[in-house]
Amino acid sequence: MIIKKMHEMGVRSEHAYIAGLASIGLSVAAWASSLKMEAGTGLARADRWGIFIGEWAPTFFGLGLALSHYEQQEGTLGATIHDLHKVAS
Repeated sequence: MIIKKMHEMGVRSEHAYIAGLASIGLSVAAWASSLKMEAGTGLARADRWGIFIGEWAPTFFGLGLALSHYEQQEGTLGATIHDLHKVAS
């Protein structure tokens, strides 16, 4: 039900995959910036920031897989936005 609603809102599997990859990069950036900006707090705090943001990636990848499965069932996997508008009309 949630996946169907996300698909209807225009969220595609590619968006979820990109968000997953971005969260991995953001995790590394958060770890590095926390390590430099909060020098007195030590490595443990930087690790916690990196892990916190790094936990988002599996969620986004899972959503991407669910959306991809839904798109395969609907026949819209790999369709462009123009193709989707034609189908809706």
